[in-house]
Amino acid sequence: MTEYIIIVALIAVAAITVYGLFGDVIQGQVGAMSQELAGADGSGEVTASQTSATNAAAQNDTETSLNNYTGK
Repeated sequence: MTEYIIIVALIAVAAITVYGLFGDVIQGQVGAMSQELAGADGSGEVTASQTSATNAAAQNDTETSLNNYTGK
């Protein structure tokens, strides 16, 4: 039984980490899906999530050291 609790805890930590890294993209995609399911146009949310994904990729490409780290 303890093994299952450990597995659930590890999955929860992984989910929190992924959401922390890709939070804006996930939030935009979920918002777009909910808009589309409600019958409205979700293109604004799709554009916002694409912009967030592009910004995340650009941040990933920059070299980070202790001299230029901003915490973002």
